[in-house]
Amino acid sequence: MTGPAIIVLGPSALATAETVSDHLEGAAIHGFRPRLPDAAVSFDDAMAHIGGLFRDGAPVIGICSAGILIRAVAPHLGDKHQEPPVLAIAEDGTSVMPLLGGHRGANDLARDLANHLGAQAAITTAGDLRFGTALDAPPEGWTLSNPQNAKAVMAGLLAGEPVSIEGAFEWLDRSALNIAADAPLKLVESVGRGSADPFSLIYHPRRLVVGVGCDRGCPTDVLGALVRQTIEQAGLAADSIACIASIDRKADEPAIHALAETLGVPARFFSRAALLREEHRLPNPSATVKREVGVAGVAEAAALAAAGETGNLIVEKRKNARATCAVALANRIVRPENAGRARGCVSVVGIGPGAPAWRSREASQLLAQADDWVGYGLYLDLCADIGGAREEHRFPLGAEEDRVRFAFETAAKGRDVALICSGDPGIYAMAALVYEVRDEAARDGSLPDAALRTDIAVAPGISALQAAAARIGAPLGHDFCAISLSDLLTPWEAIEKRLHAAATGDFVVALYNPRSERRRHQLLRAIEILAAERPADTPVTIATNLGRPGERLTVTPIADFDPNLVDMLSLVLVGSSATRAFQGGDGQVRVYTPRGYAAKRDKRGAA
Repeated sequence: MTGPAIIVLGPSALATAETVSDHLEGAAIHGFRPRLPDAAVSFDDAMAHIGGLFRDGAPVIGICSAGILIRAVAPHLGDKHQEPPVLAIAEDGTSVMPLLGGHRGANDLARDLANHLGAQAAITTAGDLRFGTALDAPPEGWTLSNPQNAKAVMAGLLAGEPVSIEGAFEWLDRSALNIAADAPLKLVESVGRGSADPFSLIYHPRRLVVGVGCDRGCPTDVLGALVRQTIEQAGLAADSIACIASIDRKADEPAIHALAETLGVPARFFSRAALLREEHRLPNPSATVKREVGVAGVAEAAALAAAGETGNLIVEKRKNARATCAVALANRIVRPENAGRARGCVSVVGIGPGAPAWRSREASQLLAQADDWVGYGLYLDLCADIGGAREEHRFPLGAEEDRVRFAFETAAKGRDVALICSGDPGIYAMAALVYEVRDEAARDGSLPDAALRTDIAVAPGISALQAAAARIGAPLGHDFCAISLSDLLTPWEAIEKRLHAAATGDFVVALYNPRSERRRHQLLRAIEILAAERPADTPVTIATNLGRPGERLTVTPIADFDPNLVDMLSLVLVGSSATRAFQGGDGQVRVYTPRGYAAKRDKRGAA
């Protein structure tokens, strides 16, 4: 879930929005562009923008009428247990009304904001009003296993019937429930599978840890079958599992991550030193395992380490030909962030030219969930509209390898790192360097083992050549290529050879890194080579600051090309011999390269 989006439609609501934004970590103000052009995020179509945020799972707080929010999200309504919070707040901050997402914290958020604003929270959920808690929406770390019984139990409670409580429900300590030891209505805490009693609500606390070990390359179904069989035979509830735990050398084992994904829980990993501290508690130490990995047991030790000092094994080691597992029970809810280290991930995120509208949904989600942002300072500034708590690590231009190594070393600590690139990360950007550094480090040991086991994800972005083409027309309508004119890493002789090949092949050519303060002659030479194989009126497009303030597009015949119009933030698109340009009635020049359909039309006409 991304940070809260605070919707503001006009200046009169801005003061309340800023008060809410200052109070909520990761929140961002989303303003209606015609009236609030300087908002962190701007939008033109309120209904579409609010609906999209809701669909993507973002909490929506509208400083506006409830009706606007209701109409905007209505087409996207689905499972109430999955809907994000939607709240309406009066412009003057005097009332806060949760509209949707009571099962995802909307009521609690409304109370918190009302308290901060000195307002009234308009809670309408019967259980919340009467008892101060929502029994069908337990807090994090708890799962209601039989929600189908909630309606009958709540009806009885609202009718004044008492309820008995079996287990430790600290989250009910301040409720207004009528509690009686022998009441037929029951609230039951259990890590085991529940009963069929229609007047009982069975809650599973996430207090179980499944420790696993396996051979390298263990088939997913082999490990999964062992764990499922172990859980079933022990009569345990899968909803009581807090995490899967293992040794850190297994952090990149696909079977373990597939198991965790199937169970809907995180995977956590411990160092050999941490597992050694659990050896005195192992009921089944193995000399063989000790020789292989340096600790006398992985599954049992990892389960105990995650469950904590007061936890204990309730299922000793079980094994098959390729894997082992054990189950530990903690005496409290297990918080995965305190139970070992996550695998860690480096997400190479392409943000396109920088405009939020050109950023993919995947890129926005990866940025919102990241613990750390790494990149050139300008690129981080272009993502300032993304909500979420994170640490920012800014690097100067030219420090690309330093960025990559820092990203890996940070991810090795179990953190989710977004390495931010403009354009598409796979086109003259960071993705190739990420894999190159990873590949070389595996051979020379220049990165720690934990860094080598981190996950790598690449989120594509709109490339500069795509953005330039879309802005000016359709110059990439036929075969094209991209050539970087930077000779800092590639010898100029190789670049010039590619330019000659592109010229004789009659490709549309996108020239990246065309010019800098130190590199002047390369662009002129490139145009000279291409012009030799092109008509003098071949259109050349110079695109600068695409999608950012100061965007500029210039189209000129290749014979009149002026290199002084190009700077380090520019891309140059040189047409092929077939590329055409025309000026419309609005005065705008459009450039396109035909696909050859005219020849097809001529052939059909002749027939």
